[in-house]
Amino acid sequence: MPAKTIDEVIQQLEEIIDRSYWQKSRLGYFAALYRKVTIEVKKGIKSGFFEDGERMECFDVIFANRYLYALEQYQSNGELTRSWQLAFETSKHLWPLVLQHLLLGMNAHINLDLGIAAAKTSPKGAILDLKEDFNKINDILASLVDEVERKLAHIWPILKLLDHIGGRTDETLINFSMERARDQAWKLARDLAPLEQTDKMPKIAALDKDIVMLARKILNPGLIASATAMIIRLGERGSIPQIIDILR
Repeated sequence: MPAKTIDEVIQQLEEIIDRSYWQKSRLGYFAALYRKVTIEVKKGIKSGFFEDGERMECFDVIFANRYLYALEQYQSNGELTRSWQLAFETSKHLWPLVLQHLLLGMNAHINLDLGIAAAKTSPKGAILDLKEDFNKINDILASLVDEVERKLAHIWPILKLLDHIGGRTDETLINFSMERARDQAWKLARDLAPLEQTDKMPKIAALDKDIVMLARKILNPGLIASATAMIIRLGERGSIPQIIDILR
């Protein structure tokens, strides 16, 4: 069932994490990170961090339900966006880095789902009123990604090699930038907000194809970067359940 409140989102994420832990599934990696994000959003709503707490909870629930629905569809062999399909399929593979698994989920959820959720939360001209809180939820996500990256680098020091392949990990080796993802999501929200649902679908499908291309670059960032990632992957330690514990 779709979540109706932010507490229900957190509960469903915890169920995914627990199930992934016992099944030793890498699907739990992104769910663990996402649970942390959602808890921080909940704290922000309670503390008055957002301009409109009630609207933010609605936004957060709509946003989360896109991930929850995609995962349910994947596990029941239903239809879902191609970007989520690739992210979930990759969870079966041994070689991608933990960070790559996380970024594949972020790629699908931020570059596609975030803009769709924003347009649904604040349709037509109301979308402009959402901009400040839209940026704040992205700031929370970016800060937690940095925290996770530092934690992983502390446990697996070889991960720091990524920062020597030309700059920041998420912008060079992994071909992912939080700032670009945020800007892309806001553009999508602005484009979709005035449209009826039937007019939204072709735009979403076309963008989904582009996001899949970016996902493939995350997985295959080039010869030197891929070789470096393979070395780092050999240096990663811990079982899937142990990594899930680290992430949550």
